[in-house]
Amino acid sequence: MRKLIVFVILISFQLPTEASHIIGYDFDYICLSNNDYQFTLNVYRDCRPENQGGGTPGALFEDAPANIGVFLGSQQIIRRVVDETSTSIVPPAFSNNCLLNPPIRCISKIVFNFTINLPPNPLGYTLVYQRCCRNSSTLNIQNAGSTGNSFVCTIPPNDNCNNSAKFNEIPPQIICINNPWVFDCSAFDADADSLSYSFCQGLAGGGSAPQPPGGPNSPKPDPPQAPPYLSIQYRSPYSAFNPMTSNPGLTIDPVTGQITGTPTLQGIYAISVCCNEWRNGVVINTVRREFQVNVTNCSKAVVANIPVLAQEPNTYQINCKDRTVYFINNSTGGFSYQWDFGVPNITTDVSTAKNPTYIYPDTGTFIVKLVVNPGSTCPDSIERIVKIYPTFQADYSFNGLFCPDLPIDFTDLSTSTYFPVNYWQWNFDDGTVSSSQNVSHSFPNIGKEFNVTLISGNERGCRDTASKILNIPKVKLDAGNDTVILMNEFIQFNAVGTQTYNWSPPNFLNNPNIANPLGFYTDSGRYQYIISGFTDAGCPASDTLNVTVSDKAYIIIPNAFTPNGDGKNDILRMLSSGFKKINSFRIFNRWGEKVFETDNYYEGWDGNLKGEKQQTSTFFWVVSVVDLEDNVRIFQGDVTLIR
Repeated sequence: MRKLIVFVILISFQLPTEASHIIGYDFDYICLSNNDYQFTLNVYRDCRPENQGGGTPGALFEDAPANIGVFLGSQQIIRRVVDETSTSIVPPAFSNNCLLNPPIRCISKIVFNFTINLPPNPLGYTLVYQRCCRNSSTLNIQNAGSTGNSFVCTIPPNDNCNNSAKFNEIPPQIICINNPWVFDCSAFDADADSLSYSFCQGLAGGGSAPQPPGGPNSPKPDPPQAPPYLSIQYRSPYSAFNPMTSNPGLTIDPVTGQITGTPTLQGIYAISVCCNEWRNGVVINTVRREFQVNVTNCSKAVVANIPVLAQEPNTYQINCKDRTVYFINNSTGGFSYQWDFGVPNITTDVSTAKNPTYIYPDTGTFIVKLVVNPGSTCPDSIERIVKIYPTFQADYSFNGLFCPDLPIDFTDLSTSTYFPVNYWQWNFDDGTVSSSQNVSHSFPNIGKEFNVTLISGNERGCRDTASKILNIPKVKLDAGNDTVILMNEFIQFNAVGTQTYNWSPPNFLNNPNIANPLGFYTDSGRYQYIISGFTDAGCPASDTLNVTVSDKAYIIIPNAFTPNGDGKNDILRMLSSGFKKINSFRIFNRWGEKVFETDNYYEGWDGNLKGEKQQTSTFFWVVSVVDLEDNVRIFQGDVTLIR
């Protein structure tokens, strides 16, 4: 009997590993001589254990040796496999003693140093090292987990032994949410070229692959890709120039390279900075730095804080009254303080008080610095701007009658010692504002004291406020209610509200220039008077009055009214003449329920019943009167209430 022998062959595959632990790089060079360039590639990595968010051992293993491609245009002319020169742990950029809840963080720097001879060429050279991929939780990059890295360095065309710029400071490890962040991203140039800084696009590229059969020291099989390199895709609303949620927004000073902002959303953000080398007014080369920052809720135990009291950014105060400044210290966690009030060329402008007062020796703009807990293991500092430009004073005058609806002229009288006044903001306390220097304004006829405020300023940021009270009375001339009378009857008018009166036309009146003339009408008809007058302050006013003259006794009640509170036709009243007495005026709803009754000629119905508003409907009215012959007469009709 034959035996069947079965061989089982196990084939092991090493899956690609992702370099999501890489958080940034610097790539620069110096020129030695004879076209030899010594390059330094610094790769920054998250060295936390894998279970705490760091890279996998396989991903860390693949970082070295580095496959460096040198390209002339799009043609690769050199491929250099570079072993690591050194690996070190980057010291934290903060003291754990200064945080209430210090996060777990570790960054290592792997350095590759190598030298290549590159003769001058009109195309220049591009060096690149590529890895995949980025941290998948990076907030500002689309599909970050599958977006690679291209670490690029360039030799400019026809280079004559240029030295690239080199960034000074190691990238930050962590920044704290809702705390002002300042990072020095400046560089040094050995050739003394002028440098400028800006945010710029991060570069994608690179891939991951299994280790070749030759073992861990063999070159990787994924060759560097040729330029140009695609920019990474940013997730809206982020961009290369708006890389982080921050208020105020993240900015980089183009001259100093200082990055400032206050992050307001936790997360991981990728930031790319370009440093341009200028020579004879032309950019000759650009070095790029990419780094990743982690915004976290690492509440600082010590926070230096001088408030911003001025409208200008980062400015504590603009003093335009005198040279004395009272400083407010809103710092937390402090037990000692060191102030420097920023006066150049002296050393006595200092204080250790918590809230000091300082008299500046002269005018100018000063940078004030406060260090909290100086010399301790837990210090913090802050700088604010103080401007001293006395004196500035807001003032204004006004001219005109204090009457509603009449223009009053306002004239700016503000004075400034050093600079012309160039800012005005008027507030007339009636919902109206103006930014003109001098303005004419009319106030509404509501009767109140208006607090008129002028805020004026100059180009140095001086601001002052002048406020004055203008009492604008309410002016109303009331000619009385429209009326209906019989022919050959006298009527006594009674206007109120002004000092003088004039009735126009003067027809049928015994004196048109008094408040209460007598009217006598021998013909029926409708007569309208316009009455005008002036108050004792000289404010004009006017009103109208309608007189209807009838040739017989009458009762008039409107066929509709609208009790909606607009002051027009809100009350249902009757008009009558030629009767001795009114016995009653009653109103009923459609079910016969009485909703209103009065024997007062001047009283009317407001559309309510027992405090409840009556809805749109038809109502019936009945009027009982006594005529001149003592006969009782009844009148009736209907009226529509409209809501």
